[in-house]
Amino acid sequence: MKKVSPQQRQLYFDDNSLALSLYGEQGKNFEIIEDLLKVTINVKGNQISITGDPIGVDHASRTCSQLYELLKRGYPLHSNDIEFAIQILSADSKAHLKDIFLDKLSVNSGKRLVTPKSLAQKLYVEAMRTNDIVFGIGPAGTGKTYLAMAMAVSALITEKVARIILVRPAVEAGEKLGFLPGDLAEKVNPYLRPLYDALYDMLSFEKVSRLLERGVIEIAPLAFMRGRTLNDAFTILDEAQNTTSEQMKMFLTRLGYESKAVITGDLTQIDLPEKRGSGLLEARDILQGIEGIAFIGFSKQDVVRHKLVRRIIQAYEEKQRVDK
Repeated sequence: MKKVSPQQRQLYFDDNSLALSLYGEQGKNFEIIEDLLKVTINVKGNQISITGDPIGVDHASRTCSQLYELLKRGYPLHSNDIEFAIQILSADSKAHLKDIFLDKLSVNSGKRLVTPKSLAQKLYVEAMRTNDIVFGIGPAGTGKTYLAMAMAVSALITEKVARIILVRPAVEAGEKLGFLPGDLAEKVNPYLRPLYDALYDMLSFEKVSRLLERGVIEIAPLAFMRGRTLNDAFTILDEAQNTTSEQMKMFLTRLGYESKAVITGDLTQIDLPEKRGSGLLEARDILQGIEGIAFIGFSKQDVVRHKLVRRIIQAYEEKQRVDK
């Protein structure tokens, strides 16, 4: 096996304060790059030298250069952005981080900046802008629901829609609804909690409460959608892998004028009884190619939660392959 000679490349940054932001606290950002790309980065003032195999040096150089460009454009760089950047540029050498990370969604929140963090997320956001029905299908933690929520809030704030409707099927995953205390609304509330969590992450508690009281934001189980026509609304159907064929058809035909619908789900987490087919799986098979409907697929590479989530998903995928 031929040994590859190490390569070295130097980069110079013209703004000292931005260079320090790129390095990260105590060089933490560069430690992430060194660990993931197997290179060595030496810092001398505003200049760095990157040493390693040619491919690693090239990836690290592009990553540092494009991250610095983001900082020059006012992007608030966080340590978790480093790993996202490396994943994006490793998957597509022609990708530009500015086209992804600077695609800000208007959620009017001082809590955090909502932007895509992967190529699939960027495609997802673009699909929601240009199509009236979008399916986001993939594993947990890939931002399917969160980005859909951000787009819905943005559409409400910019008055593109008059209301947001958030829907989930109340499917029992081992738990029995009948044994939960309270009336029907209280019984299904735990199933809708993830939608509340995303909402509170983007808007203040007081604003969400006001919008809920006025009916501008509605959160309801899927069964409550039957017979309705949803005009001037941004509707999100979450956990759609747990819809039956009949429920999915019912939901999709609720779409009214000036409305959008986003359907999210993970086909590896179907909790329906064994003999019931998933409406999401069927919709994916029969609605492909219809103009105005887009399907965006996510993989474990798009996970934006704790880094262990990606490893957990991979471990389960490997077990499934062995079991087959």
